[in-house]
Amino acid sequence: MRKADKLMVIGIDGVPFELIKRFTAEGVMPCMQTLTEKYPLIRTQVPLPEVSSVSWTSFMTGMNPGLHGVYGFMEINRDKYSYTFPSFRNLPVKTIWEEAGIRGKQSVIINLPSTYPVRPMQGKMVSGFVALDLEKAVFPKKHYAMLEKMEYQVDVDTAVGKGDKTFFLRELQHTLNLRYELYKQWESMDPWDLFLFIITGTDRLHHFMFEAYQQENSPYYDAFRNYYKDVDRIIGQITLDMENRGIPFIILSDHGFTQLDYEVYLSQYLKKWGYLELETEQPRNLTGISTSSQVFALDPSRLYIHLEGKYSRGCVKESRYHELREELKNRFLGLEIEGVKVIKGVYFKEEIYETGSGENYLENAPDLVLLSNYGFDLKAGVTKTELYGRSYFTGMHSQDNAVLLDAVGLQLTTHPNIADVGNQLKNIVGNGCDLS
Repeated sequence: MRKADKLMVIGIDGVPFELIKRFTAEGVMPCMQTLTEKYPLIRTQVPLPEVSSVSWTSFMTGMNPGLHGVYGFMEINRDKYSYTFPSFRNLPVKTIWEEAGIRGKQSVIINLPSTYPVRPMQGKMVSGFVALDLEKAVFPKKHYAMLEKMEYQVDVDTAVGKGDKTFFLRELQHTLNLRYELYKQWESMDPWDLFLFIITGTDRLHHFMFEAYQQENSPYYDAFRNYYKDVDRIIGQITLDMENRGIPFIILSDHGFTQLDYEVYLSQYLKKWGYLELETEQPRNLTGISTSSQVFALDPSRLYIHLEGKYSRGCVKESRYHELREELKNRFLGLEIEGVKVIKGVYFKEEIYETGSGENYLENAPDLVLLSNYGFDLKAGVTKTELYGRSYFTGMHSQDNAVLLDAVGLQLTTHPNIADVGNQLKNIVGNGCDLS
């Protein structure tokens, strides 16, 4: 038995289980292949909706969204119907590193999404996306000058991914190199107990170029694989160092990925079926929602009942709430596009979000969450005019094929969830539990 005096976490955003299996088998990721021969490679699930803000927050807190209150990258102001964006400073629960900090442990966090703006901690951090101002993404502030000097980038310019793919790939590579350079500096700078190092370029690559993974005749087939060779090289260097020093580690993704056939615009279906009415002909958001609207949608795949008393223009009475949810569930479960069923499951909030015995945030949760079949990416689509279509994205998130390489020896269920992984790590790091 040994104590978990230190712990390394490597995050590979949006990487599916099947990709790791394929790339290790084909020799694209030899370092990961070596690791899979020694440690379990596990297919994992993530909370709904399957988006990074929800998944990473669930991991960093070890909690289901019902207990931490993050359900997407944006919410809505109930009076004005303008979009609001959850702030990490307002996260109502403690993270893995904050729990560890109470016990005097030092942490280093690089590029973890949904940690902006930073809040004080024991150790140092630079936030991941969405971080609008680098200075507000860094703690302590003394490190800002160094990051600015090295021209550190929190994220690539995703607008580039829509057009110039060659430049986009160079940007991904440049950002990856910057990330690793910062890792080397911060890993050796001060003693640490917990280190989180997250690669998000994998997610960006998949969104814009997933076809290059699937199609050998893609002009970017080799470039896609070469990026993963570099990711593998970095993973290999970090994990070899950890093994030589006897430091346990895990490698995990926050959701899976799959091919995208169609984007499905939920607001347009709600309008077609008579549940949503917007008073603006060309809406940019929901500020023009009508008082007769019964339901509205938010990205990704979230439906909200427009309840009277809860929203300033709400019209749905409590007595109609459960009936309306069942009605919507049946509508969406029957939805087909070109003869193919779009929706795999429709869930009421109390079915998928925990409340526990303490404070919970179920009141703020979406009333229904839709889970699509592979190929159908569910968008709110308020600004769209069609029911479904295609865009510059070729890949989409998936809920049931995230990945975990476990060199710690976690005690996991048959179908582990990223929140369960975070909860175990919180106990290990915070309490110095034994690892077998």
